[in-house]
Amino acid sequence: MNVLFNALSVIFSLFSLTMVAPFLNVLFSQETKYHQMPWNLSVKSLFNNFNYFLSKFIVDHGKMEAIELIAGLVVLLFFLKNLFRYLAMYFISPIRNGVIRDLRNKMYEKILYLPLTYFSEERKGDLMSRMTSDVQEIEWSIMMSLEVIFREPFTIFIFLATMLMMSPQLSLVVFILLPVAGLIIGQIGKSLRKTSHKSQAKMGLLLSNIEETLSGLCIIKAFTSEIFFKEKFQKLNEEYRKLMVRLYRKRDLSSPLSEFLGAVVMVTVMYFGGKLVLGESASLEPSLFIAFVVIFSQLIPPAKSFTEAYSNVQKGLASAERINKILDAEITIRDVEHPIHISDFNHSIEYRNVSFAYLREGTGWVLRDINLKIEKGKTIALVGQSGSGKTTLADLLPRFYDLEHGEIMIDGENIKDYRLHDLRKLMGIVTQESILFNDTVFNNIAFGVENAKEEDVIAAAKIANAHDFITEMSQGYQTNIGDRGGKMSGGQRQRISIARAVLKNPPILILDEATSSLDTESERLVQDALINLMKNRTVLVIAHRLSTIQHADEIIVMQKGEIVERGSHAFLIEGSTVYKRLYDLQSFN
Repeated sequence: MNVLFNALSVIFSLFSLTMVAPFLNVLFSQETKYHQMPWNLSVKSLFNNFNYFLSKFIVDHGKMEAIELIAGLVVLLFFLKNLFRYLAMYFISPIRNGVIRDLRNKMYEKILYLPLTYFSEERKGDLMSRMTSDVQEIEWSIMMSLEVIFREPFTIFIFLATMLMMSPQLSLVVFILLPVAGLIIGQIGKSLRKTSHKSQAKMGLLLSNIEETLSGLCIIKAFTSEIFFKEKFQKLNEEYRKLMVRLYRKRDLSSPLSEFLGAVVMVTVMYFGGKLVLGESASLEPSLFIAFVVIFSQLIPPAKSFTEAYSNVQKGLASAERINKILDAEITIRDVEHPIHISDFNHSIEYRNVSFAYLREGTGWVLRDINLKIEKGKTIALVGQSGSGKTTLADLLPRFYDLEHGEIMIDGENIKDYRLHDLRKLMGIVTQESILFNDTVFNNIAFGVENAKEEDVIAAAKIANAHDFITEMSQGYQTNIGDRGGKMSGGQRQRISIARAVLKNPPILILDEATSSLDTESERLVQDALINLMKNRTVLVIAHRLSTIQHADEIIVMQKGEIVERGSHAFLIEGSTVYKRLYDLQSFN
């Protein structure tokens, strides 16, 4: 519909412009005799026949009536031209906005499914920049240019074709000069794209700096580093300003340059056209030459608009390249072609000859040749110094990362063969940092559980020792907890996380240092909640505080990515060296 209405708009625009020739003939009393010709698709036939009927109309009604007729036709033609132009824009609008909606949806979906290793290599601020300012740049630069890109080439083609039929000699001059002007403007577009790419990357650094500042404001103030961060931000901001000045100067050059080049072409056309009208052969009628010049003058605005749109598209393509780095990123953790469905955990989890590295420069093996079997209903604790691979070992189980060496089995099947959604449904995770969302208490506890009932949420909160403090809040379970749960204490946030895991009711539980950041009283409450949560489940516990895992069925001691000791608390206290040393360091005696 857009193409159809654009075509009609251009055709009626052309007809309205060609009315200048008969108007001039009437106004200046041209006495040329016109004879009716057979109708065909040529300017000569159309002009001649229209002038023939107009001359008859003048004879029958007079010149003033003829001028009124022409004026009425011009008004009608301009009305139809602008009506069809509006209809063309009306039908392109859903496409223009729909593309941007789809782009945002695809980017957000891709971010949800990309592996965690991708985000360890990227700046959060830069990713936010791509999803916001880069998408907005495409919306303004490319989508706003769609109408121009669809309409103006057709306008230029129709106008040039008409001019060619009116005067092939003058059209030849236009055909020679316009491509030269186009090449000059095209060079500016290429340079604009490079500068735009640099400016968008710099904006990513700016947003990343702002995000880091907001996240670490407490530390910045504590270490009196305000001046350092201010100077760092100002330096980035100044570099961005310089890039944007270059960008605007290049973009702003394209419009006046195209207008100047258009004027040069116009003067050249008028010079050669004058020779054709006033020369000895006089091969062109004055009124036809004036109509040619009028049509050519109206060719310049669409050419200029197309040039500006081309420059904007070049700027938008720089943003598109940055967006495509996300959209084209490989989702390495995905289901196999025919995944196995699993709904329950029945026997055991087994790590077989597991070795793992994050495949980043400067990092070696995080885990080396791990063999570990966890029977259903058992609690296995992982202890060891920071960087020994405890969290990585746990993160491999829900396939946050995938193995290259060795395999992890659940009930005798490799976890890669299970449907990923089913696999993660079996597990509940409580981490050291409580990841909560800016929503109500109820929705945070019910997170991931469809159609959760209020009584179930309350029961889960009671098991997690959270019901009492929730009921004391201003709106109870419907209280909004703020950004990342900022309206609650650390212990309260952790108990909400535990309640969330309770409601999910998973057969396998992963506890990643769930009490290490809490004060003694909060730790006691959270520990009691964890004991309630761990009942009748298979549990993998990562702990720094050894007092919290003394009753584990087996304690795995890790060092530099390897299992160095294993056994019960009592066994390790008597016969080990590494665990005994860690335990002594944490005791008071």
